[in-house]
Amino acid sequence: MLLRPGNLTLEELQAIHAGGQPLVMDPGALPAILASAAIVRRAAEGSAPVYGVNTGFGKLASTRISEADLATLQLNLIRSHSVGVGEALPAPVLRLMLAMKAASLARGFSGVRPVVIDSLLAVHNAGLVPYVPSQGSVGASGDLAPLSHMTLALMGEGEFMVDGVRRPAAQVLRERGIAPLVLQAKEGLALINGTQTSAALALHGLFAFEPVLESALVIGALTVDAARGSDGPFDPRIHTLRGQPGQIDVAQYYRQLLAGSAIRQSHQEGDDRVQDPYCLRCQPQVVGACLDQLRHAALVLLREANAVTDNPLVFPDDGSMISGGNFHAEPVALAADAMACAIAEVGAIAERRIAMLIDSSVSRLPPFLTPNAGLNSGFMIAHVTAASLASENKSLAHPASVDSLPTSANQEDHVSMATFAARRLQPMIANVAHILGIELLASAQGIEFLRPLASSPPLEAAHALLRQRCGAMMVDRYLAPDIEAASALVRDGSLSTLLHTLEGLPTLWVAA
Repeated sequence: MLLRPGNLTLEELQAIHAGGQPLVMDPGALPAILASAAIVRRAAEGSAPVYGVNTGFGKLASTRISEADLATLQLNLIRSHSVGVGEALPAPVLRLMLAMKAASLARGFSGVRPVVIDSLLAVHNAGLVPYVPSQGSVGASGDLAPLSHMTLALMGEGEFMVDGVRRPAAQVLRERGIAPLVLQAKEGLALINGTQTSAALALHGLFAFEPVLESALVIGALTVDAARGSDGPFDPRIHTLRGQPGQIDVAQYYRQLLAGSAIRQSHQEGDDRVQDPYCLRCQPQVVGACLDQLRHAALVLLREANAVTDNPLVFPDDGSMISGGNFHAEPVALAADAMACAIAEVGAIAERRIAMLIDSSVSRLPPFLTPNAGLNSGFMIAHVTAASLASENKSLAHPASVDSLPTSANQEDHVSMATFAARRLQPMIANVAHILGIELLASAQGIEFLRPLASSPPLEAAHALLRQRCGAMMVDRYLAPDIEAASALVRDGSLSTLLHTLEGLPTLWVAA
């Protein structure tokens, strides 16, 4: 894949995230890289103080460093800032970090030599995963600790994760024939002063949630049929009047998923229910609003992936070096917070649909979806699990960006907390996948009570896909394995594939 600085697409980022994509830098980037590196070299040889080139860092910016110590300054920076804790970041996040850092530096505003970018790409293309602890960044002055750990591995002083084991970086680089990176003036600062960790984590959340959200659409439609709900609320005229794009698109998804259902036709007349509960009727309004938030987040993250978030920045046009604050990850933090709220809401309305299905007074199905309630508890406690996960996500959805804690002796006095904002998305997505797995089991069970009537072709395909792994539950049995199996269908894209077979549906992420 040709890495085009400033012009990465969402599809390219998703391919990098998935792995198996060797990266080649666009040769057209070289002149700008060389021009900015020359400016830093002149600054290092000059007498004027330039932050990060011949001064200390943070609160120590007023401390001058001699020319003889400039390389040691960068080396010490990386060593002293490699202070992360917690579990290692996963390989997809590191692939994005390496690629986005290379693309950012290659725009030619950071003053690094081409060898720095070549080192990042060499490690990426060798399939190496630097050991980077997941905790320790506040998302301002860049993702200092995690990017330092990444850089330390490039230098041969850190570690790589190889087959789940931490191994010394020097040994791994030697085995792969990659020369350890030797830093010169400003290069250590350029490598760690950026938002690539928080942005990579947020993109990781976006990409991981895509099949879960698509599964939510399929399962939500199946629940509509299981409860003998109406497809009237998905009429396009309703949604056109409001004009919200996500709502319009979600209504279209539901119309096509439900088209051709014999179950729906069976109760067009003679059904005394006037309106369905909100969890059925308002799915376009709720999930559509979530989709709009996720689409906006995708746009913000795509901009960030193409951004220069270093400091100070080098402007070859006039040779100036200007200190600023592009390392502050507030855009990523707010986008991740919006994603968290959207993820939580997709799970919340799914939990309400499960509660509706097991309530015979509303769904008009057997109590707790079991034909002999009392002797059998059916889905009574499976719903409790879903409720616990939905409630847990409410706590996790609390915005991280509204928190700030001054660092560096109050020099860095407002931070974004973007790295945690993005990192906490993964447990939330796992919770939603389990909620939807429980709903899939419940809605499929509801369909069993409506036989011999059939649902629509795509929803019958979803039902059959589940039944390949989990049978109907007409008497109580050990249900936890079924929940895991159904949740796997949600996460692994199996249900998403069914949605993709429908023609004329809008693209989920319009940012692509």
